[in-house]
Amino acid sequence: MSDDDDDFMQDSDQEQYDFEYEDDEDEDTGDVGIENKYYNAKQMKADNPDEAIVEFLGLPAMEEEKGDWGFKGLKQATKLEYKLGKYDKAIEHYTELLTYVKSAVTRNYSEKSINNMLDFIEKGADDNKAYQCMEKFYSQTLESFQSTNNERLWLKTNIKLARLWLDRRQYTQLVKLVRELHKACQREDGKDDPSKGTYALEIYALEIQMYADTRNNKRLKALYQRALKVRSAVPHPKVMGIIRECGGKMHMSEENWKEAQTDFFESFRNYDEAGSLQRIQVLKYLVLTTMLMKSNINPFESQETKPYMNDPRISAMTELVEAYQQNDIHRYESILQKNTDVLEDPFIAENIDEVTRSLRTSGVLKLIAPYTRFSLEFVAKRLKISTTEVQDIVGFLILDKKLDGKINQEKGIVEMNKRADADRTQAMKQWTSAVDGLWKVILNEGEGFKADEAQSLGGTGMSTLLNPPGRGGVGGAGAFGRAKGGNKKSQGFDGRGLPLAMK
Repeated sequence: MSDDDDDFMQDSDQEQYDFEYEDDEDEDTGDVGIENKYYNAKQMKADNPDEAIVEFLGLPAMEEEKGDWGFKGLKQATKLEYKLGKYDKAIEHYTELLTYVKSAVTRNYSEKSINNMLDFIEKGADDNKAYQCMEKFYSQTLESFQSTNNERLWLKTNIKLARLWLDRRQYTQLVKLVRELHKACQREDGKDDPSKGTYALEIYALEIQMYADTRNNKRLKALYQRALKVRSAVPHPKVMGIIRECGGKMHMSEENWKEAQTDFFESFRNYDEAGSLQRIQVLKYLVLTTMLMKSNINPFESQETKPYMNDPRISAMTELVEAYQQNDIHRYESILQKNTDVLEDPFIAENIDEVTRSLRTSGVLKLIAPYTRFSLEFVAKRLKISTTEVQDIVGFLILDKKLDGKINQEKGIVEMNKRADADRTQAMKQWTSAVDGLWKVILNEGEGFKADEAQSLGGTGMSTLLNPPGRGGVGGAGAFGRAKGGNKKSQGFDGRGLPLAMK
């Protein structure tokens, strides 16, 4: 919100509809003088900020009692001093400004003005001195509003302070403050207060970011699930964008590509709704998960992402996913070499290796398909990667049983097992298994030859059993050909003495 908006809100809050028949000309003249001085100073802000500060600081002295114009003058002077790096002066005049909030201006106007001031300070912090100044602004604000019982401003200011601790990676202070904030968002019985659900989500978002930075996935997952269950809030889309983004990174660390893709899409959608520039970075993460999923679906086909397909900030990732889906390793490598800024993001740099390796593995399989013998150096030259990496990929494929061969490390050669030999060996295994099964059926289930029958024949020899008198050779229906009861065929042999399975 601009300063003019603040002024408009103040005028609206103080608007009166009473009829006034007499005006004090001197007072009116005084107000006009202060007002002219204020707007003249505003016109000087761009060209002569130092002189504008002097003019703004002269406004409080022109009022007999603390009022609106003095508040406005101190507010403008404080912002200019902070912008110019005059942090000590900014803190001094901000402390004076806070003395106006109790009686000189309305509660709503002062709260909105202070919030806007703190937002301005937060956005302008770009070095350590600025961060120290911002910390003093927050502490002065909390001290000032402690006696006013303004819980809403207390929560907002403390959340901003927590964000400062997060940015500076001062996690010890952050943990203490977050614990205090959670208590403030609970009822007396310890349960969450539904009326403060929006603040609770902002606090969850800060905690989730902290655990994402410290790689504490266990705590991150618990908080992430709790945050998604909050139903009593109407959160700012940027807050949900942060929560979903961290959730996507958590799922990526678990190699749960599908859930990561869902979270990154939701994060992008929320950031886009909030107008946050982080949407571009999250869109890159979405493209990355598409490649990790080995999906052929174009991530830019959805209504939300389609407008960004030709965005120059995302063009490198667009080309990468096209090369990946076309299985074009050379184009993929070329795009990465030309767009080194893609790897400047630590998260992308950490996970893009998995995509690259997957594409190179596919390239190796495609290249060696017609060969029964090849050198590692040959593959390395064709794919433009190191021989060591080729050996690692081939070794992985052999262990994963996607290749049937052996690596001769001494000669740097891979010899594939011939397919004909492999088929013959497999056929022999199947034939042996079938014969073994037939033998078990004959001995276990058939009634052809049993020990008790041999004994009843009075020790008759095997030749006699196979060729009883009056029968011609194997064709006779001896003990192997007949069942006990007469002419019925046994379960294992037919009437000619041949096994049924061999007919």
